Amino acid sequence: MTRSGVLRAAILLALASSAPAGAQESSSAPANTSELEEVVVTGIRESLQRNLDMKRAATGVVDVISSEDIGKFPDSNVAASLQRIPGVSIQRSGTRGEPEGITVRGFGGDFNETLYDGRRISTGSGNRSVDFSTVGADFVGALAVMKTPDVTLSSSSIGATVNVMFPKPFDQPGPRFVTSASGSMQEEAADIKPTAGVLFSNTFADDRFGVLADVIYTERATDTNRVFSSGWVGSRFAPCQTTSTCSSDELDDTSTVPGWWIQQYGAEQSQVDDERIDGRIAFQWRPSDNTLLTIDDNYSRQKLVTETYGFALWFNRRDLRNVQFDDNGTVLDFRQAGTPLDLNAGITEQVRETNQTGINFKIDVNDNLSLDLDASYAKSEQNPDGEGVDNADIGYGGALGTSLGVRVLGDSSDTLPQLTTFGPAGDQSRYLDPSVIGSHVLVRQQQQNTDELKQARITATWKDDNVRLDFGTSYVDDNFELQQSNTFTNNFWQAYSGYGSPSGRSSGVIVPTNLYRGTIGTGGFIPGFSGAGALPSQLLMYDPRGLYGYLQGLGNPYQSNVPGFNYPLNEDGSSACTGANQPSLCSYAGDLALALDPGSYQDITEETWSAFVRAGFDVDLAGRPFHFSAGVRNERTHVESSGVGRLPVLLTQSAADPTLLSTTYSDSQPITTKSKYSYLLPSMDMKLEVTPEVHARFSASRTLTRPAINFLNPVLNVGSLPRVGALTANGGNPALKPYLSDNFDFAVEWYYQQNSYASINYFIKDVTNFIVQGTQRQTINNVIDPTTGQPAVYTVSQRVNGPDATVDGFELAWQHVFGDTGFGFNANVTLVDTDKPFDRYDISQSGFAVTGLADSANLIAFYDKNGFEVRVAGNWRDEYLLQFGQNQNTGEFGAEPTFVNSSLQIDVSTSYQLTDQLNLFFEAINVTDETQSTHGRFDNQLLDVFAYGRRYTLGARFRM
Repeated sequence: MTRSGVLRAAILLALASSAPAGAQESSSAPANTSELEEVVVTGIRESLQRNLDMKRAATGVVDVISSEDIGKFPDSNVAASLQRIPGVSIQRSGTRGEPEGITVRGFGGDFNETLYDGRRISTGSGNRSVDFSTVGADFVGALAVMKTPDVTLSSSSIGATVNVMFPKPFDQPGPRFVTSASGSMQEEAADIKPTAGVLFSNTFADDRFGVLADVIYTERATDTNRVFSSGWVGSRFAPCQTTSTCSSDELDDTSTVPGWWIQQYGAEQSQVDDERIDGRIAFQWRPSDNTLLTIDDNYSRQKLVTETYGFALWFNRRDLRNVQFDDNGTVLDFRQAGTPLDLNAGITEQVRETNQTGINFKIDVNDNLSLDLDASYAKSEQNPDGEGVDNADIGYGGALGTSLGVRVLGDSSDTLPQLTTFGPAGDQSRYLDPSVIGSHVLVRQQQQNTDELKQARITATWKDDNVRLDFGTSYVDDNFELQQSNTFTNNFWQAYSGYGSPSGRSSGVIVPTNLYRGTIGTGGFIPGFSGAGALPSQLLMYDPRGLYGYLQGLGNPYQSNVPGFNYPLNEDGSSACTGANQPSLCSYAGDLALALDPGSYQDITEETWSAFVRAGFDVDLAGRPFHFSAGVRNERTHVESSGVGRLPVLLTQSAADPTLLSTTYSDSQPITTKSKYSYLLPSMDMKLEVTPEVHARFSASRTLTRPAINFLNPVLNVGSLPRVGALTANGGNPALKPYLSDNFDFAVEWYYQQNSYASINYFIKDVTNFIVQGTQRQTINNVIDPTTGQPAVYTVSQRVNGPDATVDGFELAWQHVFGDTGFGFNANVTLVDTDKPFDRYDISQSGFAVTGLADSANLIAFYDKNGFEVRVAGNWRDEYLLQFGQNQNTGEFGAEPTFVNSSLQIDVSTSYQLTDQLNLFFEAINVTDETQSTHGRFDNQLLDVFAYGRRYTLGARFRM
């Protein structure tokens, strides 16, 4: 741990251990698990006891979070609850601040499998991880995090398997009714948004038939401020660039000074409206005492509408002068002559819709043998009705371009990079002068994903006294389809680029002022950071779709002359819209339509057959209860991957904006590949009850994680955003094999009194087949770069199986309730390490490191008595390597890293049981106004900082 990491973790544990020693004495001897009476979960303490009962009874390493009452989960977000578990940390969405995913023992979203009642759930996100912000927590029954695998369910997770368990009518026979309503407000948005839910359950015919239904409607409004450097590009500079002038010959001498510079810098505010509906219905029928039929359906739909307003500046390495480096090669200051300023506005609509239908039949054949038959169908879609992104850039450049730079004056955790100046020709007083603001690029995108999942499982169980045998088979057919349409493919994004006549350009038009919507002040933009005073004082708000309508209303530029249209021209000034290899912009007819990007299309099917067997027995070992379970799972997977390939044949530079390029491609060709693999995945769990209070565990297993979906594309996808000096291509690899991990756990748990325990767990994961992104600089199809006259050099990335790594660490947990006082706490610390850390000074293109590893600590202090509950939760996570790759990643030294800075977030919740039926509750999230920030290779290379503020929720819950 870093010195600051040790300090923060120590503070959290010190807070937990500061209670009077006398209060920690055992009030009563712990009861044996089999003798515990069934309790109705109605509060924090009984919920925690239920969690301990399930953890204690399990043979493997399992942590559980259960509802405090039906319709009363500990947190409004599933991921936020999961972070209370040792070894689990969350990943937040920058623009919303909502927890979207989890990292378990250093392994992120794609390494963790999420199940609904034991079934895999489909995801329309385009990767394998589940976005937990799409899962309504109100009516979740419990969450089980299995850190050692259950071979009867799956072995497809190196991190953990998360099983989301929903209530069913036979869980509590008889009528149940719960309804809740609340309003939430994020302080920046200042809009109160509603949440309402209702659950009904009942059983009939002497409890032979039951039905449960629930629905939840949730809205959230969030305004998030962001300052960004989209990428720190690694390059080699010419020595003359440390001065104010360079000749062409001097610029070609770029082999002596390695350094990292900002590709793009800007600030923006995102205004997010989040609307979600979750629904569930479950039927159960018990035709006889030894049979049970369950049919259920889970539905969720989330719609996010994000409006973003800000500014951005683009820089090119060859244009930088007066460059200043620090000892690590980070460019601390520079000047670029003629820098244009873009004023950005965008509207993003994103919909994710998921529906899963399942049927389960259980039958006890006799006293020893039982069968469990399960089948389900799930489908997830992203943007099923064509939702997408509508962005526009307006501004000024050319004759109004400014000689400016960006200064780096401190660490990314508390200091913003600062502009040296801004405004047309450096006149800050005219920064938003409407008379000089003209049209520039028009970026429209539409990402449509579908994940269709069919699965079936048959499990037979044979039990006799203290022996149990489970065996069976399962089948999963998972089909992903991904495709994107945009205005890059047809080059319509450059239709009116150039900023217009005030910038000295013949293309681009002055933006009508009736499209302006006001401004956003940047005072106090990022709390806790210095440097915000160097930002422009206002961000312009305008209507990008209104700008589309205005430009389209100018008509077809090939039927009549339209001043400001970016007519494609040859070098001699003649029209380029004749003859062969016509630029795609020649097809523009007055409509900013999107075109399907052939390189984005993927159709991937994975079929997996599995067979499994597990044996377990309970015996006495030296007079103490000993529980043993061993199993093996064999998985055979067939992969078919289809895509569409094409190559660049021509690059042309825009006369309207010299930073822009357009690409002409060869004809598209369909490509399909097939591959297969098979793995044997053993697992073993042992638990010895050293005393009734002390349990010792040992587990060993092999698990796998399949490659991310977008890694399996069989084609080379060239150039999604062609700009000068930023040519990229991404190659897929459908023959990638899964990550494999050999896992070992050693744990000791002490259940020293009712609702209290302490534990220590040491784990090791030896992971092979790590997938790494190899990056190289190369030409493609000998296409010529018009800015150099030489073959264009692309940054080409492709993933391959390669190195191995070991991850190990300790999980320490302590939960204590102080007798009958109502006070208690739950604290944990996770310390992790690896033999493959990131070497910041290695600039080879084959660098490798384990991502996601960070020490973390959590403390939850609570009071629960006489119907009054208060919970204060502190969650800390140290700095960690999130990924290889940044928003702009075109450097010479491979995929640049993205690190997340350490953070400590404090949340508070409270409730009061006004009557037996009515409960009032209040929640405050992020009470210390924590920000989220990331940086590049070195600590002073700020990439993003998000300020998403505090959120408050007030509501009531009624049950009967």
